[in-house]
Amino acid sequence: MLYRPVSQKELDLIELSNWRRFPPRLPEQPFFYPVMNEEYAIQINVEWNVPAYGSGFVTKFLVDAEYLKKYEVQNVGGVIHDELWIPAKELEEFNDHIIGSIEVTHKFYKEEK
Repeated sequence: MLYRPVSQKELDLIELSNWRRFPPRLPEQPFFYPVMNEEYAIQINVEWNVPAYGSGFVTKFLVDAEYLKKYEVQNVGGVIHDELWIPAKELEEFNDHIIGSIEVTHKFYKEEK
């Protein structure tokens, strides 16, 4: 099981794929970063996506474990900060190894003042 914090724009593109694929990366985004636990995905949404975009969503999805062995888990901070670095050019292949649908587990919105 992997998780991915996403903005509304990315979520809309996932929905257009019938909840089966993540959209291509933008030219300035050389990697796709799924994270290894929901707590980390929540933290990214609360600390980055909501302040930057006004909302954030946690998605969860299964990926073929054998396929994932080709990627080394990267720790980028504390004990919960484990993620995979999928080169943007490999995202279509990564999407082909998603099992089932991408699900939304949490929604966060900026509080009105």
